[in-house]
Amino acid sequence: MKIFLCAMILVGTAASAMADFGLQDGDTVVFLGDSITAARRYDRIIENYTLLRYPQRQVKFINAGKGGDTMTGALERLQREVFDHHATVLTVAFGVNDIGWGMKADEEHKAAYLNSLRTLIERCKEHDVHVFICSAAITNEDPEHAEKGFLQQMCDEGLALAKSLGADTIDIQRSMRTVQQRVLAANKGQKDAAKQTKLHVEDGVHLNDLGQLAMAVAILKGLGASAEVSAAVVDAVKGKVETASGCKLSGVKSGSEGIEFDRRDEGLPLNFGTFGALNFRFIAIPEELNRYMLTVRGLAAGKYELRAGGRLLGKFTEKQLAAGLNISSMTANGWEPGGPWDAQAAALKMVTDARMEIVGSQSYSEAFLSAQPGIEQIRAETKKALEQLEVLQRQYAAPVTVHFEVKKAAE
Repeated sequence: MKIFLCAMILVGTAASAMADFGLQDGDTVVFLGDSITAARRYDRIIENYTLLRYPQRQVKFINAGKGGDTMTGALERLQREVFDHHATVLTVAFGVNDIGWGMKADEEHKAAYLNSLRTLIERCKEHDVHVFICSAAITNEDPEHAEKGFLQQMCDEGLALAKSLGADTIDIQRSMRTVQQRVLAANKGQKDAAKQTKLHVEDGVHLNDLGQLAMAVAILKGLGASAEVSAAVVDAVKGKVETASGCKLSGVKSGSEGIEFDRRDEGLPLNFGTFGALNFRFIAIPEELNRYMLTVRGLAAGKYELRAGGRLLGKFTEKQLAAGLNISSMTANGWEPGGPWDAQAAALKMVTDARMEIVGSQSYSEAFLSAQPGIEQIRAETKKALEQLEVLQRQYAAPVTVHFEVKKAAE
């Protein structure tokens, strides 16, 4: 069995990030879970991260979520949903249904959860599948009570058991609870309940988009996702590259008006759509996953335009540029993407969304239209469409050389 480091890498070179991230070239990753997984939301964020950050890796992603399922029920699906797909990596996220949304929070159901978890890990070992056992996603229960509640305690026992059996673990609950506390703190200033931010839909169990994002980030950290995309430091006086990590710079030209150069990255940052930045106050994506840095030193005093691929990212003083800027989603026009990398990531997100919708139609058809006339042709066309979308995903995720310009802004 392959062994990977699963601690979050807060600071490191691109080379160390390549070694430490838990999804490697050739892996087939299966997300096994209940309806929260079946929603096909958090897994697509993990898919986009992997495609963008490690575009040279060939990683296949399979969603095996099933509404209402439990750890015990998942055992019946292991062969069909995991082993038959030749999975090499498996994330497992159950818990809420195991205790019947709290109505069966007793020793009997906890024992069934733990015994099934043990069996699942043992069977995966036999098939050389690298398992990440996750705690359940949080409910909308008060975080102070939930921290000491039955679900957290049961999941903690599950994580401890998983570690003792040699599996890796991801504590989704506590990571999400940190986000939940930020949300609750922000809501104190909003008296209108309809305008308050939430992590769940009305039932208080199933996650909305923000909740799914929080879960995705928790899993990414557990897989060893690095905060660093790439970083470049250039000296405008000497016209040279001081340092470059995760990227290569060439064609550096400096003068009295500023500096220009070409930059080619090994991987790219994520994009979360036009309004995605509204969630950054609760989940610090730029700092935690998207550190795409540019530092320009030695510029004369004044204000400068920063352009990438011909697109204006913004105007900055020489001090701001010297301090370093995270340009991952920087744009001078909030309705448009920033540099080419941002547009690429936005387009990739759309293609991945389309792929997920087709995967959803595929699952739906197998469940309810298996006797439909012409179903074999539908299956064949669906398979072809998914293969074409996977090719398109990789094309959008591939880094390209981008021309940067830092020029004095007009008065």
